[in-house]
Amino acid sequence: MSDLSYTPLEQIPKIHATLKKTFNSQTTLPLQYRKNQLYQLARLVRDNKDAFVDALHKDLGKQKLEVVLQEVNSSVAMCIDSADNLEEWAKPEKPKVEPHKEHWNITVNRVPKGAALIISPWNYPLILTVQPLIGAIAAGCTAAVKTSEYTPTVSKLFADLFPKYLDANAYIIVNGAIPEVTTLLQLQWDHIFYTGNGKVARIISAAAAKHLTPLTLELGGQCPVIIDPSYDIKLAAKRILWGKVQNSGQLCVTPNHVLVTRDKQEELIEALKEVNKEFYPNGALHSSSTFGRIVNPGHFRRLKALLERTKGNIVFGGRFEGERGIEPTVVRDVPHVDSLLEEELFGPILPLVPVDSIDEAIQWINNHPHPLALYTFTEDEELKQKVLEKTNSGSLIFNDCVTQVAVHEAPFGGHGESGHGYQFSYYTFQTFSHFRSSLDMPKAAEPHLGFRYPPYTDEVIKGLEERLAAIPIPEVTSQNGNGHSNGYANGHSNGHA
Repeated sequence: MSDLSYTPLEQIPKIHATLKKTFNSQTTLPLQYRKNQLYQLARLVRDNKDAFVDALHKDLGKQKLEVVLQEVNSSVAMCIDSADNLEEWAKPEKPKVEPHKEHWNITVNRVPKGAALIISPWNYPLILTVQPLIGAIAAGCTAAVKTSEYTPTVSKLFADLFPKYLDANAYIIVNGAIPEVTTLLQLQWDHIFYTGNGKVARIISAAAAKHLTPLTLELGGQCPVIIDPSYDIKLAAKRILWGKVQNSGQLCVTPNHVLVTRDKQEELIEALKEVNKEFYPNGALHSSSTFGRIVNPGHFRRLKALLERTKGNIVFGGRFEGERGIEPTVVRDVPHVDSLLEEELFGPILPLVPVDSIDEAIQWINNHPHPLALYTFTEDEELKQKVLEKTNSGSLIFNDCVTQVAVHEAPFGGHGESGHGYQFSYYTFQTFSHFRSSLDMPKAAEPHLGFRYPPYTDEVIKGLEERLAAIPIPEVTSQNGNGHSNGYANGHSNGHA
């Protein structure tokens, strides 16, 4: 495959104008058009499965099973699911209103936002390009899709395939690096969807703010793991390590580090050793069919430098190969302030952070930015509820890692530093839709509207005040049932009536 050609900078405003023109022509508005484009996107992926497998192996060393299972099959399934459910999703909604408003024909209409910009990442360049595009197509938007220069083979493949399968005036690939993204961000889009890291997200947010453009940020963060000491440690180790080695740890929801009670660290280490041997009997770096590589030498050097500076002790792993190979590495006794906890690792390094108790683990999580995912291994229902109530994260997963991304029926998204907005299936459709409410006031309502017109009279004001006074407001009761709550009761607030 030839080298990736970047989109000429002077072409980008023309692409933007084409997408705006196509949207304004209402070409993308009919549901049947959207369905056809979704089916075409499914064909694009399925027909070229082998090409995507080869491209992802070339760019990331990714194995065929992971590509087919996690990217190809999921992409095709989501395209078809969205097309099959589109009519139901797009139906106008009649909200429940007060009885006197029932004849106003109040409606919530789901309408497309317009021309969207999708900036996709390198770590899962197929599924994380297709997933937001599905939502844009389903909602009736046009879209420019900026693919990653770090996965040039996949990006080149998308550039070749888009015009063969999709409406070339509605869905256009843009390839390039910083200059091309900068040019894209100078233009006014109707929605921006970015998947990546927080540093770049701040730049995109600032650019979007200039145009007051709504945006979705799917970021990441240091997704922690809590292990209840009473849980099956071998099973926890197996599921955690599996989550860590997916795509060589280059996944936004990969378990970043484990908060383990001190008395269980040794048992966890032995279990991780056993599991690693089961996964890679000949060593991960000699298992090219089941273990991938770091995306480029720059990220390889970053991970190597972090590992060299850690104050923890390497339990196993720590070996490197060439400029992209790092084997699964477990580091024990990592202190709360350490190089391995400075940033999202995005690699196959697993720090074990000893804590004295689960409460300390919860406090540790609350002292850090909200992660995209929080993993907790426990069968204790009270502990599950405690973690749910006392922590915050984009999603909360009990007793497994990573599999939340396979549940397309539930919303997926971050919170705070890990992003904002939602995606997956209906939720991606919502992201690219504007909920436009409408109201149609009947002529017959006029006799009931006389009170609102000038001149305003004391009689009308008195009637409104009487109506206000007649609204029942239940008394507030505290947990101890004394009728008072935090000092607010009986018309008093902070000592003032």
